[in-house]
Amino acid sequence: MATTVLRNAAFIATMDDHDTLHRDASIRIVDGRIDAIGTADEITGHADETIDASGHILIPGLVNTHHHFYQTLTRNLPAGQNSNLFNWLVAHYPIWARMDAGSIDVSTRIAIAELMLSGCTTAADHTYIWPNDARVDDQIHAAREMGFRFHAARGSMSVGQSRGGLPPDHAVEAEEFILSDSQRVIETYHDDRAGAMTRIVLAPCSPFSVSTDLMRETAKMARHYGVHLHTHLAETLDEEHYCRELFGQTPVEYAEANDWVGDDVWFAHMVHPHETEIARLGAHRCGVAHCPSSNMRLASGVAPVKALQAAGARVGLGVDGSASNDSSHMLSEARQAMLLQRLQNGPEAMSATEALRLATRGGAEVLGRNDIGHLAVGMAADIVGYRLDSLPLAGGAVHDPLAALVFCLPPRVDLSLINGRLRVHRGQLLGVDIPQLVARHNAAATALING
Repeated sequence: MATTVLRNAAFIATMDDHDTLHRDASIRIVDGRIDAIGTADEITGHADETIDASGHILIPGLVNTHHHFYQTLTRNLPAGQNSNLFNWLVAHYPIWARMDAGSIDVSTRIAIAELMLSGCTTAADHTYIWPNDARVDDQIHAAREMGFRFHAARGSMSVGQSRGGLPPDHAVEAEEFILSDSQRVIETYHDDRAGAMTRIVLAPCSPFSVSTDLMRETAKMARHYGVHLHTHLAETLDEEHYCRELFGQTPVEYAEANDWVGDDVWFAHMVHPHETEIARLGAHRCGVAHCPSSNMRLASGVAPVKALQAAGARVGLGVDGSASNDSSHMLSEARQAMLLQRLQNGPEAMSATEALRLATRGGAEVLGRNDIGHLAVGMAADIVGYRLDSLPLAGGAVHDPLAALVFCLPPRVDLSLINGRLRVHRGQLLGVDIPQLVARHNAAATALING
């Protein structure tokens, strides 16, 4: 059995039920699982690898519950810089429809690299456009090569402009193919074991880009195979107007009517649920991916996070797409979440610890994981460390090292292990040539724009 010890950390914030904070402590890892947490004197015996964590605060790996990896190719697109969601989508769809397998591969690698360097160790990606020869397989292979824990959403769009949808007709897929490919992907890749590195999610894009039949059939398939369901919902008031006009229902009512509620479902954004709907979402134990930066960028609004939590909904954080954020920094997202709730509800509305809980345990709960999100014996060894003597934390970490990660300029991670495997060391992403990857990515982004 392979044994690794992270030795002499200044602090270990476990994010357990008691918010236990260890000082001058070490962690022993055996075969990708946490075997012990304690003082250096308590963590003894042989180790195949010893990593010096002195001067670091160690926390659970951050969990990103909503992303669109491919959108790194269209960050900062001038045509979408000052648009609301619907106009932003219309500006981007034709460009995304030119992507191919190479585009999906390189954008996935860029997004994962950026996430890992922010402290993220698990992410759910929602790709719903699969043009040319692109497949979800391309993402899964890239994530596996990079050693990243990945919930891959087989997203979909089936209603084009000729049928009243937003995407151009050439950017959508036939529903029969969507369902058959979804079955193929689940049977090929989904792993429901504890510690799984790859899980599959079924994820029609939104009520305004797929048919009601596809929503229902996707839910049936997901429950047959025991995989989770994900979609955008209640993101904007435009969406509510669309749903009322087309279906005679609000977005939440539409989800309820089509078997899209339960503890195996989570929704991205949920900015505009009605008060009575918040109670129902909580009663159903639905999950919500809160995406504060994207919601501000597109002027969509502020999600009622505290009300959703109080009602019983599971809430985590998502960076959302890299063309509506336009970055992939999970600590930054935690900071934005805290600040937005304070702006809306007062200075005591959300603490730094509560924001970090959204980014760790909250995200794990949204994804249906009980093996990640906090540090304890038996949990997967997804552990990240930040140097407390860094410039961003100067004058902050000396007072409260955990809160400094949220209140101060969000730092890059210095140390990261995923499933016990060292992925970032001394601030460097191991096994990835970042300049070469960026050059390849920029060439692909340029080619997309030029057609």
